[in-house]
Order: sequence, then structure tokens, then C-alpha cells
Amino acid sequence: MQSFFTPIAASFVFAAITGCAITSVQLSGDRPAEGPCQVAGQNVTALVLWGTQWRADQKDVAQREAAAELGLSEYFAKSGCFSNTRLVRRTATSALTLQFAREATQAADSSATRVLAVTVRELGPVLQVLSSAALVEGGTEVVLQVQSFELSSIGKPAEFVVHWKNGGPGVIKGVATLPQDMQATLAASLEARRQ
Repeated sequence: MQSFFTPIAASFVFAAITGCAITSVQLSGDRPAEGPCQVAGQNVTALVLWGTQWRADQKDVAQREAAAELGLSEYFAKSGCFSNTRLVRRTATSALTLQFAREATQAADSSATRVLAVTVRELGPVLQVLSSAALVEGGTEVVLQVQSFELSSIGKPAEFVVHWKNGGPGVIKGVATLPQDMQATLAASLEARRQ
């Protein structure tokens, strides 16, 4: 009797176990086409206020917040999104209004011309068992709410939500990539859309 486990079958099993990760980005709200980041020729100084709004049953909050802060700080240090950025953890639950943005800028002793408020709603691995234990779909996902305030303006801030996912059938990911996932989400949502 010939064994079913041939090299071709072994390759199929390996592919099913390791899977192929696909990245998807969904934006909703009134995000400007050029994004909140500065465009060529601009010299924008920004104050980035960030906080979290986890679901009630969120696990490992401290680790997720550390990953979010690392991802945010590395993105703004390396991306060139703004000429100068100051990152401040927002712990107050005050409404994010233009007045709040101006007061936060004064409190931070910042000369920012733009305030970006980033609320992290989801950051972590996901795993879904499909019709049998051998079939899994997983990856990581990030959900951010972003508001961009022009301090010289009296208009409404740009406000949008981004839902970033990387994963697929057979993909199992842990927490090690969360800072990089956070950076990828920020790049996809803040920078000008590539045509």
C-alpha cells in the first residue's frame, strides 16, 4: 500500500498550516485624500495625542498599550509624516474638540500647527477556528479612530476610522509584530493615497 503522505501532499499540508497573509485596509469617515501628513513643501509641526478605548473584555491591556506606544513613536520618528512631532498620552476623557486641541497644545508647551488625536480601539492577534480544528483563519488587526485638527482653522476636524487586518486562512500570529502592525496602519491611514 502506498503512503498518502507524498512530497506533494507534504507541501500542501505545509501551505495549509503556514497560510498566506493578506493585508486589507478599510477607511470610513471624512479622511482627506492627501491624508493628515504634511505634503511636499510643507513644514508641519504636530502634537499627537493618543489614547485607548478598549472593549470591556480586552485582555493584556498593558502589553497592547506598550505595543501601541512603541508603534506610534517609531512611526513618527521615521516616517517624515511631520517635520517635528511630539507624542503625548491622552488620559482625560474630554471630548476631542478644536478647543480641547488648542488647550492640549498650550498644556504641552508645543508650537504645533496641527493636532492629531489617535484612539486605539483594537490592536492584537485574532484567531478563528473554521469548520474543523485543522482549518484556522488568523492574523492581527488594528482599529484606530483618527481626528486631525488644524489649529489655525475654525472648521470641523477631519475624522475617520481605519480598520487594518493582516492574515488569512492558515495564518497564526502572535503579539511580536504589533508595533510593526501599528506602524503599517498609521502609514496606510495618514499618508497620501498612492494612485
